Amino acid sequence: MITERDIIGKTHYGLNIYAHILSLYYPDEINIHLTGKQCELTKNPFNNDKVTLKLTNKNWLFMYEDIELSDFNGSPFDFAQLHYKLTGEILLKKLNDDLYLHIGEEKNFYHVKSINDTNDKIEIIPIVQSPVFSYFKAPVSNIYPERSITLTEIYELIRSESFKDRTIRLRTISTTSEARKYKATRFDYVTFSGIFSQRSDKYLLNHSGLLTIDFDHIQDIQELKEHILNDEYFETELMFISPSGDGLKWIIPIDLTKSGHQDYFKAISVYIREVYKLEIDKSGKDISRACFLPYDPEVYINPKYLT
Repeated sequence: MITERDIIGKTHYGLNIYAHILSLYYPDEINIHLTGKQCELTKNPFNNDKVTLKLTNKNWLFMYEDIELSDFNGSPFDFAQLHYKLTGEILLKKLNDDLYLHIGEEKNFYHVKSINDTNDKIEIIPIVQSPVFSYFKAPVSNIYPERSITLTEIYELIRSESFKDRTIRLRTISTTSEARKYKATRFDYVTFSGIFSQRSDKYLLNHSGLLTIDFDHIQDIQELKEHILNDEYFETELMFISPSGDGLKWIIPIDLTKSGHQDYFKAISVYIREVYKLEIDKSGKDISRACFLPYDPEVYINPKYLT
């Protein structure tokens, strides 16, 4: 049985329900701009498309109201009911299906056998190929890769204690220049966007289909991680806290058959600025961008790589 609590837990306190419904009315627009626990006013499809819809996180649930209509307010499910004209379990099932939440499935990411499915036939899970890119030994002045490595292998390295001592040491250094020097000389690194014969865009051998987004000097990393993992537009491949401890590395897939690496980076930069009110490190535009590897026991990897 699907419950409201199940859905709230998978939709960033209900915010993604609003985002989904608004995208159906305004498909070519970014409709939700979150700042802290409140969103900027946005268009209300139930009030003649006026920019009067207000979304606010109240006790870990995003509630809506219209600044013009005193009786127009409620929960994400009330809002969904206005659109779908459904109620109760039927509405919850519709949201589960439309938002691809996979509630009630044993391994919801892979669309495998449902908990309530009494059929003994087991669906075969396809093998997902892990992206491959170059791995470099410290220092960063070393521009020749030691080997190629997979995303899954990097995940295992980051969560192991391989880089623990140097990560702890770096975070005790108070001088910015000393910390930068220590990181540059002690930390191994990778080029997530591809395999290189040497670290330079012109020596790219094969693009991995990955793009690195750097968030620096973040006050509440856990809150940002939660927002990003629930972002309806992007699939997270890997995410971990930076060596300094106050930043976040976000690795996402891009489709190079549709646009170029730099074009994706520019578009995503604008999106991050508009939606999250954050500026990202511009070095991500470089295909050969170096990313230092820290210790993070809570590193996230897309579950599809853990079959």
